[in-house]
Amino acid sequence: MNIQLPDSIAAFFEVSNGADALAVERCFTETAVVHDESHAHQGHESIRAWLREAQRKYAYTVEPLAVAQQDSTFKVRARVSGNFPGSPVELDHVYELTSGRIDVLKIG
Repeated sequence: MNIQLPDSIAAFFEVSNGADALAVERCFTETAVVHDESHAHQGHESIRAWLREAQRKYAYTVEPLAVAQQDSTFKVRARVSGNFPGSPVELDHVYELTSGRIDVLKIG
């Protein structure tokens, strides 16, 4: 499915699907926070470590299905498939952008 996403969000999905994790700086602000599985990960190094561990643990892929925008907040519904019970699942990814980059991401 072809969904139009801001560059930083599209790049995040690429990184999530196995692209170079060093691209995190391209996606996120320096002080960005990711909320996932009841944990918060702040800053590029922490976010990069979280992505690597999630890929190692779940060997997942993620596909955006739909997007809704309100001001600088984007809600993306995505199908996540991988090595975890109940796969695939559809999860909401809520992004708050600052100057075109992700400042807050909540996955759930």
